[in-house]
Amino acid sequence: MYDPLVDDGPGCNENYPDSYWAEKSGTAPVDDGVLTADIDVDVLIVGAGYTGLSCALHLAREHNIKAHVIEANQTAWGCSGRNAGFILKSTGRKTYAQIESQWGSEAMQQMYRETCEGVETVEALIAEGIDCDRQSNGYLKLAHKPKMLDTLIAQAKLQQQRFGYQVEILSKDEIHQQYMEDQNAYGGIRYHDGFGLNPLKLAWGYQKLAREAGVKIHSGTPLQNWREENGLQIITTPQATIKAQKVVIATNGYTPRSFHHLTDARALPVLSQIIVTQPLSEQQLAQCNFLTDNVVMDTRALKYFYRKLPGNRILFGGRGAITGKGAEDPYYSQRLLSVLKTSFPALQDIQYDYAWSGWISVSLNDMPHIYQDDGRNVFYAMGYCGSGVSFSVQAGKRLAQKVAGQVVPDLPIYTQPLQKFPLAPMRRVGQWGYFQYGKVKDRWL
Repeated sequence: MYDPLVDDGPGCNENYPDSYWAEKSGTAPVDDGVLTADIDVDVLIVGAGYTGLSCALHLAREHNIKAHVIEANQTAWGCSGRNAGFILKSTGRKTYAQIESQWGSEAMQQMYRETCEGVETVEALIAEGIDCDRQSNGYLKLAHKPKMLDTLIAQAKLQQQRFGYQVEILSKDEIHQQYMEDQNAYGGIRYHDGFGLNPLKLAWGYQKLAREAGVKIHSGTPLQNWREENGLQIITTPQATIKAQKVVIATNGYTPRSFHHLTDARALPVLSQIIVTQPLSEQQLAQCNFLTDNVVMDTRALKYFYRKLPGNRILFGGRGAITGKGAEDPYYSQRLLSVLKTSFPALQDIQYDYAWSGWISVSLNDMPHIYQDDGRNVFYAMGYCGSGVSFSVQAGKRLAQKVAGQVVPDLPIYTQPLQKFPLAPMRRVGQWGYFQYGKVKDRWL
């Protein structure tokens, strides 16, 4: 599997992975194909995932700037087409209490408004006619230990008091009776928004809207070389040269090593692993009391997440291998299946029909950053830490404002660059160490 810390690029015109989404989403919409002629453009966007498509769409609609998008493989070939499809009011891995402690109360309030705007934008775009198998509203966060319920209750009370956010506190019995009998759940909280959808269909919907707005999207067109010449950004692809006034980097967890000085050594690509089970029978559903299709996540340091899909399959995910070389090892999928069976003992005979993985981008300070260089002509958004399905759309909107020369909210994520990782070549050693710590913490601490 392509590994951003090892390989120079993600290939060219590679097919989608053998995922549930790729099989169930139908035929991909038409794009503008491989770029075969030299072009001069005002704005070039590298990467046709959520961030790049949102940036292009907002540039066209709100600023009358028709960008060109190049994509090495297919639209949403990276994490935008491989994730679990959770739409949540979240970004990065910092809690609101941590944001307030580090950046102050006003920044915390503004970050909450930004996450709300992100979800609102996604919902508004879906309402334009994107068929993405949207499920019912509701997000359950489950305490994996009795003592973690106190942490969740404190989190709920802060959000209720500071934001007026509707959060319901649930006992273990209430979860088991009203939602599902997860044997690893010791109570939790439930948000009345948040929902699941098909992430690949969502991205394809964004592509369709962007092209209708005049955006050109060239798949099978990897960036091979990048230099600056007389104030222009010169991008070489296999069959063409692009001269651009401005370039937006929208490759997130799939950004190759030594790509650009603004992004090099500033993120850690981490594999997330997902399985989708065989369809559950009516008897199995009844034995698990699986009444909900709400999205679910637990409180572990090494989190697990799941939801019931249309057709009564269970999507279940968590961390994957550390390197791309280990990504195809069935151990990681089998491990997820084993954990699923501890939550639902009635599913001891269930197997999975689909298994795949994808790279998320983790920043040093656990928050995404949307930034432009001092020369004002290269921009990026990266580091969503696995919380980017909705916020990447907001990031793309803010990127478009930056490209158009408009003022964005005065928040550290919009004014500060990604920090470089200290001892960057040792990032994976640090990741391995964190995984070992997470195992101990989740079980014993």
